[in-house]
Amino acid sequence: MSKSYEYKTIIYKEGLIGSLLLGESKVNPDNLTEMLNKYGRQGWRVRTMERENRRSLLFFSREAFLVVMEREIG
Repeated sequence: MSKSYEYKTIIYKEGLIGSLLLGESKVNPDNLTEMLNKYGRQGWRVRTMERENRRSLLFFSREAFLVVMEREIG
Protein backbone atom coordinates (compact mmCIF):
# COMPACT_ATOMS: atom_id res chain seq x y z
CA MET A 1 0.00 0.00 0.00
CA SER A 2 1.45 3.39 -0.98
CA LYS A 3 1.69 6.28 1.45
CA SER A 4 -0.22 9.53 0.95
CA TYR A 5 1.07 12.97 1.92
CA GLU A 6 -0.26 16.47 2.30
CA TYR A 7 1.80 19.63 1.88
CA LYS A 8 1.88 23.11 3.38
CA THR A 9 3.76 26.12 2.00
CA ILE A 10 4.75 28.91 4.38
CA ILE A 11 6.48 32.23 3.72
CA TYR A 12 8.20 33.05 7.00
CA LYS A 13 9.36 36.63 7.54
CA GLU A 14 9.78 39.02 10.44
CA GLY A 15 7.63 42.11 10.93
CA LEU A 16 8.04 45.20 8.80
CA ILE A 17 9.23 47.41 11.70
CA GLY A 18 12.88 46.29 11.37
CA SER A 19 12.82 47.21 7.70
CA LEU A 20 11.37 50.64 8.43
CA LEU A 21 13.92 51.42 11.15
CA LEU A 22 17.04 49.85 9.64
CA GLY A 23 16.21 49.63 5.92
CA GLU A 24 16.58 45.86 6.16
CA SER A 25 15.16 43.13 8.36
CA LYS A 26 16.71 39.70 9.06
CA VAL A 27 14.87 36.61 10.26
CA ASN A 28 15.42 35.87 13.94
CA PRO A 29 16.69 32.25 14.12
CA ASP A 30 15.00 31.67 17.50
CA ASN A 31 11.59 32.70 16.09
CA LEU A 32 12.11 30.53 12.99
CA THR A 33 13.08 27.56 15.20
CA GLU A 34 9.98 28.08 17.34
CA MET A 35 7.74 28.09 14.25
CA LEU A 36 9.37 24.94 12.84
CA ASN A 37 9.03 23.12 16.19
CA LYS A 38 5.35 24.11 16.40
CA TYR A 39 4.65 22.50 13.03
CA GLY A 40 6.91 19.54 13.86
CA ARG A 41 4.73 18.73 16.89
CA GLN A 42 1.76 18.60 14.50
CA GLY A 43 3.55 15.98 12.38
CA TRP A 44 4.92 18.30 9.66
CA ARG A 45 8.50 18.00 8.43
CA VAL A 46 10.46 20.40 6.25
CA ARG A 47 10.68 19.11 2.71
CA THR A 48 12.59 22.08 1.31
CA MET A 49 13.48 25.62 2.37
CA GLU A 50 14.76 28.58 0.37
CA ARG A 51 16.02 31.94 1.59
CA GLU A 52 15.06 35.10 -0.29
CA ASN A 53 14.99 38.86 0.13
CA ARG A 54 11.58 40.45 -0.32
CA ARG A 55 11.03 44.10 -1.13
CA SER A 56 8.65 46.15 0.99
CA LEU A 57 7.48 49.67 0.21
CA LEU A 58 9.98 50.04 -2.70
CA PHE A 59 13.04 50.97 -0.58
CA PHE A 60 13.13 48.37 2.18
CA SER A 61 13.96 44.69 2.10
CA ARG A 62 13.17 41.80 4.41
CA GLU A 63 14.79 38.40 4.61
CA ALA A 64 12.23 35.63 4.20
CA PHE A 65 12.16 31.85 3.97
CA LEU A 66 9.89 29.87 1.68
CA VAL A 67 9.27 26.60 3.54
CA VAL A 68 7.54 23.58 2.01
CA MET A 69 6.42 21.05 4.62
CA GLU A 70 4.89 17.61 4.32
CA ARG A 71 3.20 15.08 6.56
CA GLU A 72 1.81 11.64 6.02
CA ILE A 73 -1.97 11.28 5.80
CA GLY A 74 -3.60 8.50 7.76
